[in-house]
Amino acid sequence: MMSRIFAIPLFIGITSIVGLLAALLGDGIYDGVSWLGLGIPVAAVIYAYAKRH
Repeated sequence: MMSRIFAIPLFIGITSIVGLLAALLGDGIYDGVSWLGLGIPVAAVIYAYAKRH
């Protein structure tokens, strides 16, 4: 039961950490990884907000 509750927040947290680390570590492919990793949490918030209203 707990794994179902925390699965999405854990995924969002991991993608945020990966995005932040990629932004700090390098250029090139790391830039794309950082945009993706930091864009997923923003997309999740926009999705949740749009679904709520």
